[in-house]
Amino acid sequence: MTPLPLTQTRALGTTGPVAAAIGIGLMGMSDHYGAADDTESAATLQAALDAGVTLLDTADFYGSGHNELLLGEALRGRRREDIIISDKFGLLRDPAGGWAGIDHRPGSIKNFLASSLRRLGTEYIDIYRPARLDPAVPIEETIQALAQLVRKGHIRHIGLSEVGADTLRRAHAVHPISDLQIEYSLFSRRIEKDILPTARELGIGITAYGALSRGLLSGHWTPGPAPERDPLRGRDVRFRLPRFTGENLDRNLGLVEELRVVAEAKGVTVAQLAIAWVLSRGADIVPIVGARTRERLAEALAAGDVELSPDDLADLEDAVPPGAAAGTRYEVSQMKVLDSES
Repeated sequence: MTPLPLTQTRALGTTGPVAAAIGIGLMGMSDHYGAADDTESAATLQAALDAGVTLLDTADFYGSGHNELLLGEALRGRRREDIIISDKFGLLRDPAGGWAGIDHRPGSIKNFLASSLRRLGTEYIDIYRPARLDPAVPIEETIQALAQLVRKGHIRHIGLSEVGADTLRRAHAVHPISDLQIEYSLFSRRIEKDILPTARELGIGITAYGALSRGLLSGHWTPGPAPERDPLRGRDVRFRLPRFTGENLDRNLGLVEELRVVAEAKGVTVAQLAIAWVLSRGADIVPIVGARTRERLAEALAAGDVELSPDDLADLEDAVPPGAAAGTRYEVSQMKVLDSES
């Protein structure tokens, strides 16, 4: 299946770049969702670029560098000016693939960036962002360090990820923030209360990851036994997330079936409906879709041509009211340290 070409573009805030309306998140090609096929991942990235996708989201800790190497290889022979690399740093990994803390010290940021530039095979990163808030380093200090890298031309824009409204204001007061990367979907709407209005007040765009709620809203997820877990690449963290376990999963899959009724009446898939809903939330929002195969990519990009009428939006609100999803989006221990949830 050949992906439809993307024709719409959206600006990432008042100071950020202009991107195609749907971006691709690479995380699942290296980490967190079980073993991936490098050959299919590479083919999917090439298909995405051929279809006009411009925003590609990665992180130096996805697969402990594997993800950046995968992206760097995909970009060989492509016009660098046509690509928007969104990269994250700051989360530390240990040799067994576990997590070893957060580090946003200015010297560490320079070190992370130097390694990322080498793996990506580029002289600059378009949007560089801390993946989480480091409680040991004031956000002002982090942004000042990133601003120096902007002035030196190593990065073009500063982004943030999973921070709350107050942190967003403090950061933006030091240097313009292009966009906030944060989970936003029919199942995750908390940002609508304070974070989204603050971002809009400040002219900060939203790159909405989790548009399909890690596959729950894809319409393809079925419960099953947890896969055998490889120390680095074989683990699927979703089997530990509250929304994917027990009665929560049953409740959430029931909501998906309600969405399927709406989708079938409109002649689209559940995934396309869910992505189209995120697109409908404003021209300052770019959904990030974690397609790992060309088939799923083609399905996702077709959502760019789905128009939702007021009646369609009302049907979606009836099918999945705000707060209807059962279970938190991360494990309880992680929810407690997310600045966006404070």
